[in-house]
Amino acid sequence: MEFDFLKPIDNEILDFVEGFSSQQLGSKVVFHTEKEFPNLSKIKIAIIGVLESRGDKNLNAQVDLLHIRKELYSLFPGNWDASIADLGDILAGNSSEDTYFALKKVASSLIKKKIIPIVIGGSQDLTYALYRAYDDLEQMVNLVSIDNKFDFGKESDTVSADSYLTKIIIDEPNNLFNFSNVGFQTYYNSQEEIDLIDKLFFDAYRLGEVSNNISVSEPVFRDADIVSLDLTSVKSSDSGNNSPFAPNGFNGKEICSLSRYAGISDKVSLFGVFNHNSSQQESVLVAQIIWYFIEGFHYRSNEYPFGSRDNYIKYIVPIEEELVFYKSDKTDRWWIEIPFISSGNNKLKKNTLLPCSYDEYLSACNQEIPERWWKAQRKNIV
Repeated sequence: MEFDFLKPIDNEILDFVEGFSSQQLGSKVVFHTEKEFPNLSKIKIAIIGVLESRGDKNLNAQVDLLHIRKELYSLFPGNWDASIADLGDILAGNSSEDTYFALKKVASSLIKKKIIPIVIGGSQDLTYALYRAYDDLEQMVNLVSIDNKFDFGKESDTVSADSYLTKIIIDEPNNLFNFSNVGFQTYYNSQEEIDLIDKLFFDAYRLGEVSNNISVSEPVFRDADIVSLDLTSVKSSDSGNNSPFAPNGFNGKEICSLSRYAGISDKVSLFGVFNHNSSQQESVLVAQIIWYFIEGFHYRSNEYPFGSRDNYIKYIVPIEEELVFYKSDKTDRWWIEIPFISSGNNKLKKNTLLPCSYDEYLSACNQEIPERWWKAQRKNIV
């Protein structure tokens, strides 16, 4: 069985939460123990540790998630009603590929059960295994990476935290519809890589752009299936991680806001936090990042693609070709319609709605075609 790959929670954690008040998160989580595996029938969120770090030479060989769990379970939850389980850890296999196989099986099984895995790593190359977890689900996948780099590598490279994206792009079956990077820093990426992002019609948002107006990233997360968060995207003064030292990056408030956007997205079905340096200092931030994701999850509104369009106001903008926008009367969020094109090798099989912002609607009213719409169209017909 897939869950045989999971090692039960350390007794030190169980002893730690035993003395908690009934109001703390640790008292509200069900744990995979040596005696019992949780009944998953009512579980909505599952926390999984992956003790694999061979994909990043900057990480400790031994991944220690003990401090993260202690910090997380010491926190007080909001007005939450979803059941949360901590299913323990996937141990590093004899090879990285063994770990990928185990993680893929566990993640795929949980997603099929409509349970959202929160995966705590380990090196970010584990994102490749999470992407492969969707192979059996027969759907296109949108991946969002919060990272200061794009993580391209040579086609001949082995999978690593710095090259996993290339593996995702070239390996069959190719289920990737879109990749978006949030927070890249130009000096960490070659011009060739930046040009490749444009050539593939992917989306990338510079650190300064997002920091100046963090809400610009909300539609990106609303269209994501997988969100992979690289902790090196946070500046060292806020993360407590000095190896490698990062003088620039998101601050603690910003990274938690992005995590909340990921949680509140009706579409996100998998969330991963990677490149943790196993320090007690950084564990405090990681715990709060996870807390904010769970907080966001409890404010999901179940809009498109799960809800009916009956609760949307339709706006038609006459431009070079007619653009159709929809505004939710429930949350005031906006979408733009991507029409199905019957000719060509289409990735979209029907008209679909792409999350967008009110500013993009205003731009369309000024006869400017939103770049997000244009890229989605190009991916649809290429």
